Amino acid sequence: MESTLPSADFMGFESLLSPTERAKLDDVRDFLAKEVAPSAEEWWNRAKFPIEMLPKLAALNLSTPVQQGYSYLFGGMVIAEMTRADTSLATFFMVHHDLFVEALHEFGSEDQKARLLQDAMDLKITGAFALTEPLHGSDVAGGLSTTATRDGDTWVLNGAKRWIGNGTFCDYMLLWAKDTADGSIRGFILDAALPGITRTRIENKIALRTVQNADIVLDKVRVPEADRFAGISTFADTRRLLRGSRILVGWQAVGQQLAAFDVARQYAVERHQFGRPIGGFQLVQEQLVRMLGNTTASLGMMARVAQLQEEGGGDMPQAALAKAYTTARMRETVALGRGILGGNGITTDFRMGKIFADAEAIYTYEGSYEINTLIVGRAITGLSAIN
Repeated sequence: MESTLPSADFMGFESLLSPTERAKLDDVRDFLAKEVAPSAEEWWNRAKFPIEMLPKLAALNLSTPVQQGYSYLFGGMVIAEMTRADTSLATFFMVHHDLFVEALHEFGSEDQKARLLQDAMDLKITGAFALTEPLHGSDVAGGLSTTATRDGDTWVLNGAKRWIGNGTFCDYMLLWAKDTADGSIRGFILDAALPGITRTRIENKIALRTVQNADIVLDKVRVPEADRFAGISTFADTRRLLRGSRILVGWQAVGQQLAAFDVARQYAVERHQFGRPIGGFQLVQEQLVRMLGNTTASLGMMARVAQLQEEGGGDMPQAALAKAYTTARMRETVALGRGILGGNGITTDFRMGKIFADAEAIYTYEGSYEINTLIVGRAITGLSAIN
């Protein structure tokens, strides 16, 4: 029965892609169905990152798709489809490609690109994005504590970072620090094997368990001037990257809702109570329709943001509104889906428990709902509620 049911893309947004992009997206779905979906719950339950997947992910040839000539809409839909299969793997993909590799494209010197870019695109080396600190998350723009001190042809880094995705195993980090000489923001390509770096995995997470988040401590770490991002000098450069990644988290919120709808609808048409499928009951149908409405509204907003990006727009307040709105709708959608599965909704055996838990991470990272709301509030009133 499921094969005869309409797609969760109820309004056909995928039709806005070019034929080439639609064919490539189908290839991505086939890959995810064969290589990722069957093992995603096991990876999550064991809090294990599948390093063996890296060559297979590289073979998709989708590193920074916009840099390769694909549309922003296609790039967003790739992240949504990856999230639909496994939020953790999508998060790894975003951190590595859309933050670390994108930074090499945007800010790397010709020497840095020659040394690192192709290997990073091919996942022969992996990267992380080290910005958040133990005492500075939402206020990191003005409260960055990690320092960089120039000493001849090297920089000496001291400080700590927290919640660094891929941080336990990455080869390099794009690390942000404050110059002790003038207070300006510096970015560094930090070789994770340098002396003075301590990496500790963050344990006991209830979301994105497959992602290897780390606490990073830097004690007199010496980095050559050649590994400083010459193109980064202010936090505005950081915002350029964060705007793009914030938009992609909005696409993750779409993917989470697609996944929740997939699981809840299948369960509703197969699960029998009182002698018939629970999908035949009015209350369950109302919940499924609300889930679909939230998903469609979120997808529509993200498709418009992608159009703005193509036109050179999609500024930070628009990215903030998209992230806040879609993740709020996502929270409702996954809760409705969990409820439809009843007790089975709290286990990863039926997928919904994992989807429900992972949504909490998406709701928080790349700017919490509250912070993104205040960014939009400042834009529409001209008054800042943030000191």
